[in-house]
Amino acid sequence: MATEVTFAVTVVLAAGPRQVQIRHLQVPPGCTAARAVQQSGLLLPLPESDIAHLTLGVWGRKASGQQLLRPDDRVELYRALQVDPKVARRERFAKQGAKSAGLFAKRRAGAKAGY
Repeated sequence: MATEVTFAVTVVLAAGPRQVQIRHLQVPPGCTAARAVQQSGLLLPLPESDIAHLTLGVWGRKASGQQLLRPDDRVELYRALQVDPKVARRERFAKQGAKSAGLFAKRRAGAKAGY
């Protein structure tokens, strides 16, 4: 009786805001990131147009589909950003105003500036 050696990986897809789908898989040695995504079945309900805009990564770093996986790797599928985070931060700050935002916005009565 020969037993096939496998190891665990996790495949994660965020299809929309607050819509995270996670699959835990057992894959054989030599498995690629693309193969793990295919095996997870997470892309089946998505239309082809959405799949084309997804980016593949392993543990938060962009990766190719040919990257070999190691035990306990986390394969992630990223959507494109709707808004640049730097622009969003600037807009929030402009809306809040300089007096009500930041580290030193609240001061004790009679305290020096910055404390």
